[in-house]
Order: sequence, then structure tokens, then C-alpha cells
Amino acid sequence: MKNIFYCLALTLSIVSCGSNLKTVNTENNNLPEGAVRIANDSLEYEIIIIDIGFETYLNTIAKPITYYSEEYYKLKNKFYVTEWNIRARNPLRYNSSIYENVINYDFNIDYGLEVNYKLYNYFKFVEHKYKQKF
Repeated sequence: MKNIFYCLALTLSIVSCGSNLKTVNTENNNLPEGAVRIANDSLEYEIIIIDIGFETYLNTIAKPITYYSEEYYKLKNKFYVTEWNIRARNPLRYNSSIYENVINYDFNIDYGLEVNYKLYNYFKFVEHKYKQKF
């Protein structure tokens, strides 16, 4: 399965099979406690977010998945990914422990509602937890 999103600790980075970045083997579902896995098996993409508190945020603070349309999530993710990448490329200006890696999110791929919803909410979680303004 092609891994697209992988978040470790305070970072969110996108990786794919064959890239020189670290990949995660999730076939056995041996994820750390509290990890959130979002998969779209038909597209062979998944998001794995390991950040203390994100699962709780999704279950308690995040609006329901149907609150906004998929188009809304895509539009917001385009903005958030662009801003995230600017910050990741400027570690002297922005906190490199939060913006450690660039996100390779392809705006032309339809990742599906669930993937876009949870990616959007990860950005909202970062704003909430780390007091960041995008």
C-alpha cells in the first residue's frame, strides 16, 4: 500500500513507497496507542497521525465529518498544506519541532471525504494545541 501521510510526534510529513523518507508498515496494524489511521484502500493511500491528543480532539472538539462538504475540506487543505510547507521550509522563522517536514499533498488526487476530513482536523488540532495561526 502506498503511504501518503505519516505524522510522528509533532510533525506531519507525506511519504510514498520508493521515496527516500521513512515509511511505516501498517499491514499488521501495530500502531502505537493513540495513533489515528485513516485509509482509503481503493486509492491505496492512508494517513497515520501520532500526536498526543489528536484522537481525543477528533472525538470531542472536531465537528462531525458531514458538517462541511468534501469540497470545503479540499479547499482548506490546499491552503493549510501550502502554508505548512512554507513554514517547514523556513525552520529559522518557524518552530521546526512542529513543522519538521514538507507535505507532498497532490491537489489533483481525490483522497476521499474521510482522508480530507482528518487531514483538515489535524491542522485545526495544531492550531488548537500549539497556538498556531495559519
